[in-house]
Amino acid sequence: MSFHVFLPQMRMPVDAIVERARAAEAAGFEGLALMDHLAPPLADEHDMWEAMTLAGWLLAATRTLRIGHLVLCDALRHPAVLARQAVTLDHASGGRFDLGIGWGSVPEELDTFGVGQAAPRERVARLGESLAVMRALWTGEPVSYEGRFFRLHGARQRPTPTGRIPIVIGGVGPRTLALVREHADWWNVPVHSLARLDEARPQAGEARVSLQTMVALVPGEAEREAVTAQFARRFGGWTLGDAAAVGTVDELAGHFARLRARGVERFYVWFADFAPPETLARFGEVMEAVACS
Repeated sequence: MSFHVFLPQMRMPVDAIVERARAAEAAGFEGLALMDHLAPPLADEHDMWEAMTLAGWLLAATRTLRIGHLVLCDALRHPAVLARQAVTLDHASGGRFDLGIGWGSVPEELDTFGVGQAAPRERVARLGESLAVMRALWTGEPVSYEGRFFRLHGARQRPTPTGRIPIVIGGVGPRTLALVREHADWWNVPVHSLARLDEARPQAGEARVSLQTMVALVPGEAEREAVTAQFARRFGGWTLGDAAAVGTVDELAGHFARLRARGVERFYVWFADFAPPETLARFGEVMEAVACS
């Protein structure tokens, strides 16, 4: 069972993100995940940093932390370019890059930036080809590929990865789950689909289960009301339950232990207070309590 911080790279300077990454590493988190957008969703007045560039910067600034994304948007990248980027980060970090990738995005964003929208069925099919192309290129052997979206003729990329680059795919639709079975090391269950975890689990094959969950840590009873109000402002559309929790160290440890009993092995923790170092350090107690339970 492992914990990653989910940290959308917006509303703060790069130095503040690096500070949080180092604090997460010191607190015992296994990894950190960024988002991938061309503009901040529903907040385009805010600054935001590019996903792959920042991932490389954070890998250089840490020593043990795994860095990835929830998730890279397949429509924004050619698989040959992404395959090369992933291997470069893999080698530069000693194998600490996770490839989280999906077929969806904010539809208005794709229109605004001229990427163009395709039907979900088409985007899922394109992601399948992207994954096939990347995995073929990672063998280091010449690749010839004839697909609907991509065509390669004797394409070859070296070096090969240091090991298997973990692939994270999220979603519960049948076509997405087929890609999970074929390609993924981790199946990320969307928070809005958690109720379908048990039903969909057999369709995910050998992939391990991860979950993004929204959290607010209550230092003590005197702060509970203020922390709960902060959670409501940050995640107003979510009710407390399996996908969202407000509580003390012991209460949050119980929250994660219950999800572990359902088969979840990795948590992407999205903090209501934007994960300042002091919150990450205190959350180390939660991780320790879960490990001992």
